[in-house]
Amino acid sequence: EGALTAFRKTYDKTVALGHRLDIVFYLLRIGLFYMDNDLITRNTEKARSLIEEGGDWDRRNRLKVYQGLYCVAIRDFKQAAELFLDTVSTFTSYELMDYKTFVTYTVYVSMIALDRPDLREKVIKGAEILEVLHSLPTVRQYLFSLYECRYGVFFQSLGKMNEMRIQAYSQLLESYRSLTLGYMAEAFGVGVEFIDHSRGSSLGKITLQIDKVNEIVETNRKNWQYQETIKKGDLLLNRVSENLSRVHQ
Repeated sequence: EGALTAFRKTYDKTVALGHRLDIVFYLLRIGLFYMDNDLITRNTEKARSLIEEGGDWDRRNRLKVYQGLYCVAIRDFKQAAELFLDTVSTFTSYELMDYKTFVTYTVYVSMIALDRPDLREKVIKGAEILEVLHSLPTVRQYLFSLYECRYGVFFQSLGKMNEMRIQAYSQLLESYRSLTLGYMAEAFGVGVEFIDHSRGSSLGKITLQIDKVNEIVETNRKNWQYQETIKKGDLLLNRVSENLSRVHQ
């Protein structure tokens, strides 16, 4: 709240249109960080209005990236793909993400939103995207295996994404002793049935217990803390050993 108040006061005292837009972008980043829909919506409209008054092309294109990122968050993948593809060649929003991450998002939402001919014209044959995909082999394989109908390879790529799902589950569960399946489902934007189905795959690789009757997930925090302590202890011992070796040398 303090940051929002400070930015609004600064905005009121700022005359230059470009600087006003920069302040609005700061407010949008805060909104995206906290997923404050009202803050995002109000400042997106404000940015559009300022750009119509005479904003430069750079800030106009940066706003499209902000809007696209919000569309990803609310699962409007078609609009996200349209906005991202429109800014692939003019991307300058490094305050949000690096270019590789941006291209990764662009590929993923395009695969969901575009039909095959559009995917070919706008992504598969996109020079800027192809150039970056040379350094993103996993993303490239995911894209081309689906487009080229190599479904076995495509499902292998999905398996790698399952590992990222495990990481996300673990990150949430580390903060709780127990939580409901409903809360987990809401946090990840899926149904309870999806979380329950994950017991045999993603969640099955995490130390926890699921009370299906009461729909409660109980995490074994002591076991996790023990493993984390052992891991950090090993790292510390390795560093001490390295330092002792240098002293003896």
